[in-house]
Amino acid sequence: MSKTVAEVRTLKPNRYMIIDGEPCKIVNITTSKPGKHGEAKARIEAFGIFDGQKRSIVHPVKHKVQVPLIDKRSAQVIAVMGSEVQLMDMETYDTFNLPIPEELEGELEPGKEIQYLEALGRRKITRT
Repeated sequence: MSKTVAEVRTLKPNRYMIIDGEPCKIVNITTSKPGKHGEAKARIEAFGIFDGQKRSIVHPVKHKVQVPLIDKRSAQVIAVMGSEVQLMDMETYDTFNLPIPEELEGELEPGKEIQYLEALGRRKITRT
């Protein structure tokens, strides 16, 4: 579990944070003014990296949230097996299987290089 902690005020769109245990990409952040006795609040809208679900959350701007460490890596396609593909990491030479995303079906073939991201022990193919 590779993650760090950051204050809500330091977050920006197109960065990442963890909502309900799921790494999410931030789409929009809106902040409200502080009240007479309260503090400013931020409403964060984000999409899950792995499940694509939209999530929104409201926190005070001084609140600390968890931020995943996203590792973007490259791999080579070894074999295509139905709806899965076997990959070999280009740095560590580890081999692993991942499901083929719908938008990349038919594009993957042995010997082709792809990019994938790894967060919280999970992996996903991003592009060829």
